[in-house]
Amino acid sequence: MERKVYFVGAGPGNPKLITVLGREMLEKADLVMYAGSLVNPEVLNYTQGETIDSYGLTLEETTKIIADAVDAGKFVVRLHSGDPSLYGSVIEQMEELRKHNIEVERVAGVSSIFASAAALGTQLTLNGVSDTLIITRPAGKTLEKDLIPELSAYNTTMAIFLGTQKIREIMEKVRCPKDTPVAVVFHASWEDEEIITGTVEDIADKVKDAGITRSAMIIIGGVVDPKNYRRSYLYGVAQEPL
Repeated sequence: MERKVYFVGAGPGNPKLITVLGREMLEKADLVMYAGSLVNPEVLNYTQGETIDSYGLTLEETTKIIADAVDAGKFVVRLHSGDPSLYGSVIEQMEELRKHNIEVERVAGVSSIFASAAALGTQLTLNGVSDTLIITRPAGKTLEKDLIPELSAYNTTMAIFLGTQKIREIMEKVRCPKDTPVAVVFHASWEDEEIITGTVEDIADKVKDAGITRSAMIIIGGVVDPKNYRRSYLYGVAQEPL
């Protein structure tokens, strides 16, 4: 008997932004353990199996539930928000499951960072503006010290996860100019999506006034308000066929 669990990326929120393979896994599932409010509950409509919210459960508790289901011959899906490779805490889960001789197969998802770029109608790398994307997060319960000041000095596109509650602190320590554009995208691709734009100098006040304290992506850099960019080589000049 196959001893396997599928770790599936649910996408950024819109239930149609889960991958075809991810949806197929949910349709087959006897048990879906999902990552609490981070997953749009509409995504769970794709499954007829049992659903369990993992919020508040310890790693040992989630492992036991999954292992017991696998032992019973069930098809099990562990459903994470976005793509599990970004702040998904999947390696520690996989390590515990291996102790039970359970293999993990990963199904990639669409990250909220890409849904945020789509909502803003921009691109994260833009010729003449930024050729680099930095993905990071602020210090917190699981990160003693962050590198936001050092990373922001490169003046490239920065995408900051898990930082909405600390946005004023973040803006005070970034080293890019105060007039650098910033966007905060709440619930990118969800029905209640909200976009707030401003600069390093004023975005914290705007976010406070909007009452947004969580579930938002912070994007800093010229791509938020693209100006003085150059055409890409692909479309800029006549060239031989690719």
